[in-house]
Amino acid sequence: MKLSSFAYFAAFGINTIVFRKQDPIVGTVIVTDACNLHCRHCSVNNLSSRYYPYRQIRKEMKQLYHMGVRILFFCGGETFLWEDSGKRVRDLVVEAKQMGFLIVNVVTNGTFPIDLPEADLILLSLDGDRKRHNQIRGDTYDLILNNVRHATADNICFYMAINQINKHTIADVCQTAKHTPHVRAVSFNFHTPYPDTRELALSKKEKARCCRVISHQMKEGAPVFNLKSAFPYLIRSHFPTPCTQCVVIENGKVSTCGRCIDIPGLCDQCGYFFVAEYTLLFRGNPKILLEMLHTYLKYI
Repeated sequence: MKLSSFAYFAAFGINTIVFRKQDPIVGTVIVTDACNLHCRHCSVNNLSSRYYPYRQIRKEMKQLYHMGVRILFFCGGETFLWEDSGKRVRDLVVEAKQMGFLIVNVVTNGTFPIDLPEADLILLSLDGDRKRHNQIRGDTYDLILNNVRHATADNICFYMAINQINKHTIADVCQTAKHTPHVRAVSFNFHTPYPDTRELALSKKEKARCCRVISHQMKEGAPVFNLKSAFPYLIRSHFPTPCTQCVVIENGKVSTCGRCIDIPGLCDQCGYFFVAEYTLLFRGNPKILLEMLHTYLKYI
């Protein structure tokens, strides 16, 4: 991370904590909800299968920038499917950097060739060992790892949603991240149970076991891009929601924290590690603050 970016984020954090501000710093632009996969845990793919126009996406990027967002994500659906007016997701990343965003990340399922060195991080979904991943996402595990090995930059972070199918494969994903070229880290979430996927949710006891496995992997040197000090809050689902410092924009609609905010009661079952981490950080939790400084400087 550049020193100037670090200084900006430090000033934002201090102002947010001291003056109890709720301004956003992290923003996500949904470029499409179209996806080439039909994952068992996903509730937001192919609802309309629309590819949002380039001009609209650029307008949304500017809107987020003027709101104060400096960490930008492009998300889908599948981002690498998006195309409009001769533009692809790589063009959006370049333009976002030119616009002034300090960190620009892309979320993908990894089934397309990965040639995106301009992104700070590519959050790539890997949901277990070969067997469990393929149970969730179809026969894609070998294709994804082949794409990772042939990526053009070392900016990939595996992104695993832990659920009833893959809960015993956390160590496998950690070790794959540790030993696969071009992979910088692995980041975890617990499954957030949308109404049509409640059967995949974990109990408190299961979450505790998962956190023990992640903690052990961290101790053994696995490159985990999560904050151990947030685990007790995630296990008990006891952290402030929604995260007002994060916003999502899709087709002109801005949502605080994420699209799931519109579903009654779902915030109380939130499994997103970053929500716990950010809300605790901006409440001034000292352990979160110190661990985030160490982790973000290491992996971004």
